Amino acid sequence: MEQKRELTSVDLRALAGELSTYSGAKVDKAYLYGDDLLRLKMRDFDQGRVELMIEVGESKRIHTADPDRVPDAPERPPNFAKMLRSRLSGADFVGAKQYGFDRILTLEFDRDDESTKIVAEFFGDGNIAVLDPSNKVIDCLETVRLKSRTVASGSQYEFPEERVNPLEIDFNTFCHYMDESSADIVRTLATQLDLGGEWAEEICTRAGVTKTKPIEEATEQEYEALYWELDALGNRLSDLTLDPQVYYEDEKPVNVTPVPMEEYASVRKEQHPTFNAALDEYFTGLETADEEPETRQRPDFESEIEKQKRIIQQQEQAIEDFEQQAETERERAEALYADYGLVDEIISTIQNAREQEMSWDEIEALLDEGADKGIEAADSITNLDPEDNRVQISLDSVEVWVDITTGVEHNADQHYQEAKRIEEKKEGAKKAIENTRKELEEVKQRKQQWKQNDQEKDTAEKAKKEDKDWLSDPSIPVRKQDQWYERFRWYRTRDGFLVIGGRNADQNEELVKKYLEPGDRFLHTQVRGGPVTIIKAADPSESGKNVTIPEQAEQEAAKFAASYSTIWKEGRFEGDVYAVDHDQVSKTPESGEYLEKGGFAIRGDRTYYRDTNVDVAVGITCEPETRVIGGPSDGIKEETVTHIEVEPGRYAQGDVAKRIYREFQERFKDTSFVRSIASPDLIQHFLPPGTSRIKDQ
Repeated sequence: MEQKRELTSVDLRALAGELSTYSGAKVDKAYLYGDDLLRLKMRDFDQGRVELMIEVGESKRIHTADPDRVPDAPERPPNFAKMLRSRLSGADFVGAKQYGFDRILTLEFDRDDESTKIVAEFFGDGNIAVLDPSNKVIDCLETVRLKSRTVASGSQYEFPEERVNPLEIDFNTFCHYMDESSADIVRTLATQLDLGGEWAEEICTRAGVTKTKPIEEATEQEYEALYWELDALGNRLSDLTLDPQVYYEDEKPVNVTPVPMEEYASVRKEQHPTFNAALDEYFTGLETADEEPETRQRPDFESEIEKQKRIIQQQEQAIEDFEQQAETERERAEALYADYGLVDEIISTIQNAREQEMSWDEIEALLDEGADKGIEAADSITNLDPEDNRVQISLDSVEVWVDITTGVEHNADQHYQEAKRIEEKKEGAKKAIENTRKELEEVKQRKQQWKQNDQEKDTAEKAKKEDKDWLSDPSIPVRKQDQWYERFRWYRTRDGFLVIGGRNADQNEELVKKYLEPGDRFLHTQVRGGPVTIIKAADPSESGKNVTIPEQAEQEAAKFAASYSTIWKEGRFEGDVYAVDHDQVSKTPESGEYLEKGGFAIRGDRTYYRDTNVDVAVGITCEPETRVIGGPSDGIKEETVTHIEVEPGRYAQGDVAKRIYREFQERFKDTSFVRSIASPDLIQHFLPPGTSRIKDQ
């Protein structure tokens, strides 16, 4: 099955409604990736951070995204993004509107000084145009100059010629468009009524009409069935009574729809709370599926498992609710039979009054008068519903609505039938929960299989690395990418967590204010004169709230904190280090106290690492990057092809760095490689403050 890459008109009708629920959200920033992906970062006071993604390239989509899934911000915003930031920063999102039934969505933003529209076109090559209040184009991603329309900077924006909207026409107009065709039914729906192939086939399936039947052979009953399904679809989209689904084939996402499709009844599917969430899941999965297997990231099995568990909890609650609702309906039916005479008297009295052409207001007055006189039948009526010819009766604390146009038996039977219908829904929910439990087990099995494959791959890669003799290689290619954290002291633990530390008071201040985030751990030596040390739970652009940093990583970071502190500088080989959570660190001093630059206040309990050994090694990596790294020796040994350990000693930093540099040159056959990635100054960057010596020398 071919994977869907573009949103349909039906999708956009559902999205226009869902996106408008974010009305009032404030725009923070705009980002442009390449020349076809726009990201609007917004804040909604009820729903928090909102990331809106609009893509008009090979994939054509618009939806809100999980903040953890958005790409890192580009280093330099292009002019288009700068223009949007200028116009939209601080603006309120007004809402989204589909142009007719076309694949065009208009987003409106309002600010005290100016209003702005973003028109996203999801047809053809795709385009995004930014308009002022008079619909003049301020800028657009692609300039369009056709006989039928123009979209260019400085010109009035021109929408395409509006086509028929199949979700809003009446039955006679529907018949007219159908009769105008000479094709079969499904092609007529797809082209004459602009439904597109996917939804044209779905409407035929729902209506039970043969897709390939020629129009001239179609009956009025078939027209009515097709129109009814179209009308029902339009109502669901307008009312936002959606049930979004993502469909999978061979574990790859193949489609996403705002409501379930009967065409995909036999395909594995996953339900999502909103269409935006479904689209985010689908297009994220689509990007992952497009990657080569060797570059594909590990699926987030944990989140998927938690999601399936949440669905099971919701389904269990639904079953419980169905049981309660069915029991309530049976109680109402039994209450009617238990007070048969009273109910029959009420029905007869009101029927007689209506036959005498009494108005409902007159009947209500009559009932009030009867209640005042203590007449039981009148006193038991608690509410009237003239529109549906119903009265509400209180029968021994059970409130029951009764249709006064029919008898007691029929009313009771209606409640029994409703209880039966709810029981059927409960049985459906039971089947659904079994399917969800199966999906949960499948996810667990896939997780186990991935883990096993990962271990086998790691073993193979490790063996390959061990077989490679880099020291004897006459020509080693240089592969290095600059990272944001390299101006700090830094190190990666054996399990991959980034540890960063300050080099001075300014950097200590910066780390606490800018880089200490939820999920991170903060470490420092018990004595003064140590660097602020942070174990990052995730990259700055990602959320680390739900990440657990293992004990081993924290112990390694404690060695890092001790080694680059005054403990080393004073020639000592061990010292105490403590660790706390990010929210225990504050730049606000206690009352009457003062914090100097680079200082901080710690509140709450601390985890201590007593008598932590100082431990530093400097080494060179050749895969996946070629670079000098330094830090606690256990991690450095595993990551580098060669390393040199140091300890507190009597030699100046610069002298030790020169000796290590010369040693590396002697170890590698490719001396030019060492010169290109290392230098005494760079090596000194990883050495602790104060004097040192090469270990065992």
